Amino acid sequence: MSFDPIAYINEPRWLESRLGLDRIRKLLERLGRPQDRLKFVHVAGTNGKGSTCAYLASILQAAGFRTGLFTSPYLITFEERIRVDGANITLGELTDVTLEVREQAEAMADHPTEFELMTAVALVHFARQGCDAAVLEVGLGGRLDSTNVIDPPEVAVIARIGLDHTKLLGNTLAAIAGEKAGIVKPGSAVVSYPQEPEAMAVVEQAAAEAGDALTVVDLAQLEAHDVSRETLVRPFSYKGRPYRTRLLGSYQPANAALAIEAALALRGCGWDIPDEAVAEGIERTQWPGRFEIADAGEGRPTIVVDGGHNPQGARALVESLDDVFPGQEPVFLIGVLEDKDYPAMLETVLPHGSAFVCVAPDNPRALPAHKLARAIRWTGQDLLGCSACVNPYVARDMDDGLAKARELAGAGGLVCAFGSLYSIGALKAAL
Repeated sequence: MSFDPIAYINEPRWLESRLGLDRIRKLLERLGRPQDRLKFVHVAGTNGKGSTCAYLASILQAAGFRTGLFTSPYLITFEERIRVDGANITLGELTDVTLEVREQAEAMADHPTEFELMTAVALVHFARQGCDAAVLEVGLGGRLDSTNVIDPPEVAVIARIGLDHTKLLGNTLAAIAGEKAGIVKPGSAVVSYPQEPEAMAVVEQAAAEAGDALTVVDLAQLEAHDVSRETLVRPFSYKGRPYRTRLLGSYQPANAALAIEAALALRGCGWDIPDEAVAEGIERTQWPGRFEIADAGEGRPTIVVDGGHNPQGARALVESLDDVFPGQEPVFLIGVLEDKDYPAMLETVLPHGSAFVCVAPDNPRALPAHKLARAIRWTGQDLLGCSACVNPYVARDMDDGLAKARELAGAGGLVCAFGSLYSIGALKAAL
């Protein structure tokens, strides 16, 4: 029987999240420490870290560096979590590397978790591929996340910090910032989004204790311009230089500015990254599922897909909708995970919708669609006086939900699908 690397990595026995670095350290020791043959950009944060990683990988590629990119979760195919120069790891490569990792993992008394296996597979693959740089997105937190097994990265990047995964990371911004800033180590440059004061103080302290130079994005020098509906490009300028991004969310120029500052920090470490490569990398960046116009055409509604999955993401989504589609009230196609702060997300989006369709994401932690519908009714009627919230549609599956949302929006209308990155693959399949 042939070996299925995806089934092995997703074996239920080791799907649970167990923070800590002992297992991944032992596993990588057994694999010959592939991380020692690589140089890293390490990115933590609550919102925007995936987009920032995508921008940075694109910039490094534009500058001529062979670049690995490790992100999670996947949207369409499992292989997209590990990329080299924009190309997903092939199934054959994934099989070969996973067999090597499995041999060592099976010999360990304390078997590595799913994410630890994935981290090891990514690092071995990047080393095999001779990557000049590897951009690593933290999976959860930072301090005890398996990606933090690396020695000091060239640059440690802290994206915007918000309240998420509070049961594991703490229920204050300062506590969560302490976990995120755990990727800061002596010998790195540190670049941060301008955080809320209590989180910023933690990041500043971490950089100072490590003796690292800290750069903070200067939002006063960021000027975003209107999206061109013809070209689907958002122009902006940062520190007087013009840029263009095809990621249309209102928050994307700030994510791009964070990547720009990280690229400049890499340049300060000796990396040859010309200004032209920075601009080209920003414009070439693709990152599906983040305020993405997934379908639009004559005689049918425009469909926007956004992976926002916490209150901060919901606020950014509403701002982007008002910015790109002023005056339009979308039909919201919503699917959320039960362990997220979906009541706060609903309070943000419900006043802006014309109708609501509920669906359960394809994930064991999904909130059932009928429970989401009940939450919409309660929140809408009790808190917001929302007449559109009285009778949300409960979809059987994503195909049913998409069909109903299109019907409710009508030709020329707007559908916005959001609430979980885990819904996006099913939605794109339905499209």
